[in-house]
Amino acid sequence: MIYKNKKELITSVISAEEIVLDVGFFGQGVDSTKPNWVHHLLKRRARDVYGLDLDFDASSFPGDHYLKASAEDFSFGRTFDSIFAGDIIEHLSNPGLFLDSCAEHITNDGVLIITTPNCFNLFNLAEKISKGEPTVNKDHTCYFNSKTLKQLLQKNDWEITRLDFLYSLEVDFKESFKKKLLNIVYKGVSLMTPRFLETIVVIAKKKEVSSV
Repeated sequence: MIYKNKKELITSVISAEEIVLDVGFFGQGVDSTKPNWVHHLLKRRARDVYGLDLDFDASSFPGDHYLKASAEDFSFGRTFDSIFAGDIIEHLSNPGLFLDSCAEHITNDGVLIITTPNCFNLFNLAEKISKGEPTVNKDHTCYFNSKTLKQLLQKNDWEITRLDFLYSLEVDFKESFKKKLLNIVYKGVSLMTPRFLETIVVIAKKKEVSSV
């Protein structure tokens, strides 16, 4: 499946009765005053939303719903129906620790929703050809494709229930003329296959622990 943007993703996978944790809620490439800021979208969709990030203005987000902490080691003292990790896993030094922390904070039938750049997206491949290496976000520590992401989750006792793609992040930045031309090719390619789309979407559940 291809989601047009994160709003469509959230509407599709989050129900109105859920309590959700938004990991990396503040730094999501979109200004927090914009209507397409993911944390706003989650709050409009879910029954209750919590936020976790390393850096944000605590005076603007007071109370026990917000925590300044690393995604690799945090404690809310409660569990969540869904954990939304939008474009955060590629920033981490140890994604396995992040997955362990999520496992401690999710209900038995809860879901972990991960979005992360597809390392083989069209824009990266075009830059690999034209520049030798694609442009890399200075805060990224790794990139994933569907196989490596599946391997990471399986090794940390998570089971992927869906693997989809996201067409656009709708982030705020000025596009070059070259990027605008590539957008036309990107749209055409997306009609034939999702494999070269910008973002991977994974929905996962904790593996059931068999009793002996």
